[in-house]
Order: sequence, then C-alpha cells, then structure tokens
Amino acid sequence: METPGYKKSTIVTLLLAGAFISILNQTLMITAIPPIMEEMKITANSAQWLTTVFMLVNGIMIPVSAFLLERFTTRQLFITAMSIFAFGTLVAGLAPNFGMLLLGRVIQSSGAGVMLPLMQTVFLMIFPVNKRGAAMGLIGLVISFAPAIGPALSGWITANYSWRLLFFIILPIALIDILIAVFALKNVTDVTKPKVDVFSIILSSFGFGGLLYGFTSAGNYGWLDTVTLLSLGIGMLALVLFITRQLRLKHPMLEFRVFQYSIFPLTVLVGMIVFMGLIGVETLIPLFMQNMRDFTAFEAGLALLPGALITGFMSPVTGRIFDKVGVKWLAITGLLFITASSFAFTNLGPSTSFTFITIMYGVRMFGLSMVMMPIATAGLNQLPKRLIPHGAAMDNTMRMIAASVGTAILVTVMTTTAETAQQRPEISYPDIHGANVAFIVVSILSLAGLIISFFIKNNKLPEEEVVEKRDGKVCVNE
Repeated sequence: METPGYKKSTIVTLLLAGAFISILNQTLMITAIPPIMEEMKITANSAQWLTTVFMLVNGIMIPVSAFLLERFTTRQLFITAMSIFAFGTLVAGLAPNFGMLLLGRVIQSSGAGVMLPLMQTVFLMIFPVNKRGAAMGLIGLVISFAPAIGPALSGWITANYSWRLLFFIILPIALIDILIAVFALKNVTDVTKPKVDVFSIILSSFGFGGLLYGFTSAGNYGWLDTVTLLSLGIGMLALVLFITRQLRLKHPMLEFRVFQYSIFPLTVLVGMIVFMGLIGVETLIPLFMQNMRDFTAFEAGLALLPGALITGFMSPVTGRIFDKVGVKWLAITGLLFITASSFAFTNLGPSTSFTFITIMYGVRMFGLSMVMMPIATAGLNQLPKRLIPHGAAMDNTMRMIAASVGTAILVTVMTTTAETAQQRPEISYPDIHGANVAFIVVSILSLAGLIISFFIKNNKLPEEEVVEKRDGKVCVNE
C-alpha cells in the first residue's frame, strides 16, 4: 500500500494543537466554578457537572474512536472532531444560562474525545518503530502539560476577567487549526468501512459512561449513594454485555483481543496506576493547599506548574531514550521517583511549605515523564498495524476509568479518615491526617506499579510494516 507524500511536521503540529486544547478543557473549569455559580445562581453540585460531563462524554467517545478511525479518513475525522469542539466552545462562551453552558461542554467533549486516540494512531502509523518513542514523547508533553496549566490559567483569568474569556481564548486556536487542516492535512489511516453496530455503541455508552459517572458520584456523594450504586450496576452489566458481544462479532467495534499480545496488558495496567496517581494527586494537592493551608486557587495552580513544565520538557527526551534503550529500566527508574515522592507527601502538616509541595511534585512529575508515554508506546508497539486504533482506544479508555476510580477512592479515603480522626483527640489536624492517608494509598499504588514494571520486557515488534521514503514519498509496506 502506498500513501501520498506528506509532511510529517504538518500532521504532528496540527494534531498536537488540537489535542492540547481538547485536554486543556478537562481542567480549565475547575477554578472557574465559583464565579459561574455566583453569576448563574446554581449550587456546587450542579456546577460540578461542568467538569463531570466533559469527562463522561469523553469516556463514551474514546472507545467509539477505534470504529470511527476505521470508518472515516484521518482528514474527515480530524476536521469534523475539531469543528464539533469549536462549535461547543462557542455555545459555552455565549451561554445565557447554565443549561446552555452544560450543552456547550457536552458538544465540546464529543469532539475532544476522539482527538487523543486519533493522534496516537496517526503517530504510530507515520513513524517507524525506532522513532515512535520520540513521537509519542510529544504526546506525553501535551497530556501532562495541558491539564496542569488549566487550573493556574483558569485561576488567573477568572480573578481578573470574565470566565467566558476561557472559551474565547481557545476558540481562535481551534478555528486556525481547522483552517490549516483543510489545506494541509493528508490521510494516513486505512479506511475499512466496518458495518455500524448500533447495539455495540449503545452498550459501550452505557457501560463506560455508567462506570465513569458512578465513580465520579462516589467521590462526590459516597459509595453507598443510590445514584452511585445504580450507575455502577448499569455500567458493569452493560460492559459485560459489550465485551461478550465484541468477542462474538467478526468486526468488533472495540477489539478486546489486543490483550492477547505479549506485554500489552501489563503496560495498560502500569499506565492506569500512573494516570490514577497523576489525576488523584492533582486533585489532592489543591484541596490540601486551599482547604487546609489557606492558599489561594491561583497559588495552588502555581505549585503544580513547575512539575508540568518538567514533564513537558522531559517527555520528548525520555521518548528518545526509549527508542535507544527500551521501556523496562526507564519505567523502573521513573516509578522509583514517583513512589519516593508519593511517600514524601504522606507526612503533610500545618507548616508544610509551598516550596516543599512544589519541589516534591516536580520530582513526581520528573518520574512520570519516564513512564507515561514510554509505557503506552511499548504496549502499542506489540500490536499489528490493523489493531493500533483499537489498542490506542483501549489504553485511553482504561486510563480515563482509572482516573475516575482513583479520584473517587482518594477523595473518599481522605474525607472518611478525616471524619474518623475527629473522634480521636490525639490527632490535632483531622483534615490533614485524611490527606496523608490518601497519599499513603497513592504511594502503595505507585509501589505496585514499580513491582509490575519488573515483569515488562523490552520486546521488539515483529515488524509487519516498514516505513521508509522512496522518491520523496512515504511508503508503507505490509
């Protein structure tokens, strides 16, 4: 098969820009919620939906992305996804009431959910195996940097300007990205036109959506809440039916047989643990700083910023190291940093300084840059080319669920431990004690990830495709 000549740099830039603003939107609303509550006269529980619904629709769209990648061309999918995202951004920015703002977030996340699996799949298609680490390192830069600058940017804008500006800063970037894509983006994925299985899409939506909403509800209202139990029950039942159906179909919407390939299940598991820790710690640190140490939302966002910059700088570097030495020792070293810095957070107190939090979070993120994308690349490298869209969708879906589960568990551990500690007079600061116990859970999970990483081998892909240049054109041989 031959694909027309194309500039890799153009494709990489377009996809990185699209994914950056999509992922940035996940955390952009966190510190904007108080002014929105005040302007639209809504409760904190209602306002929380602005972040919950984005993650929920994202989690529904990611599993569907493998099917969409086989059904539509790269160009069609990117331009459509970015156009939907841009339209949702406009609706949210102009929203006269909370209902319209929520609708804007739903539309936004419908487009954003496709972006990350699309970018990973395209990068794995256009780069040969020995350069995939460096390419995926750029994705690591986006994944870690975008969510971390969200709260700081949001805090500064909402303190000085209207929260609506958050949407109008992103809209021009999305429109420029679409405009360039119309003229410059070429097709690189294979279109096989699989048959639309509506029942699979319904089961997937209820399965993954139910689980994500259930775990989010557990974090907000508790594990025994009726809505939590009902959502988790429906999600698990639908997911079992979905998996059973996929294993029977000749052309499944999401291919679960990717787990049969060598180290792929281990890399997904380590990726889930690391991502659970990333989102969990990004939730715990601002809660500790704002509620227990009286720092402002902007200062809490600022404490996370150096860590984000470190990961952003290191991700392309560790990607290149991965291309040379493989994943095993890179992952082990990174998880040692993550585990050690996680244990450092288990002894927080009323005098814990801004500097200590910033430095230890920076160390944690330095370790994370060695693990997150190298581990994903190592797993996806094991898959044959036709299964890469399914592997990317599966990996991202599992991480979304892990982040949701992790946040719910850590918030529950923190609040229930704090409540219990109030009955014990020897504990002076029950809230801080709750945060410390939550960090102990993070540390144990990180240690489990470290142990698993010793079982990951530096397997080389039995290449069924070779990507090379001939006469100025990129050709793919199968």
